[in-house]
Amino acid sequence: MITLKGEYIYLRALEPEDLEFIHTIENDESVWEISNTITPYSKYLIKQYLENAHKDIFEVKQLRLVISNYNDVALGMIDLFDFDFKNSRAGVGILVKELNDRSKGYGKEALKLLVNYSFSHLNLHQLYCNISEENEASIKLFSNQGFKKIGLKKDWILSNGIYKNELVFQLINN
Repeated sequence: MITLKGEYIYLRALEPEDLEFIHTIENDESVWEISNTITPYSKYLIKQYLENAHKDIFEVKQLRLVISNYNDVALGMIDLFDFDFKNSRAGVGILVKELNDRSKGYGKEALKLLVNYSFSHLNLHQLYCNISEENEASIKLFSNQGFKKIGLKKDWILSNGIYKNELVFQLINN
């Protein structure tokens, strides 16, 4: 049985009520480096995005889910992006919004649920992620879920006038 429910969290579809939550995340300059964002998003644009969030992953090539606890508090988001049906792969991105909610296992449980869903329900062959070489928490998270480091992109990310390396991790469904 496929489930997006874990012991402490569950993954759910985006809802119109998530407007403020997503607006806050998308406009948090401290995470722009990992999301490749360079300008703020308006509530209007995010509202339009939410109105189309019901579309199928095969159509929009993305699946964004909210990480929620069982008190229905949104903790973060996890995404499949660049969904490639032909080659059976997708990228993975994850963010737990509040610093005090990090390192509590929510990201680990969310990633495990998404990996299982991707391989069993979407029949993907592989998942990948791109992580700044300095992001030790994400490197640990993905490594502990079986992702293997397969490459290094030198000077890939320009952040505050400094070029940073980015690592590529991959998980193949055997």
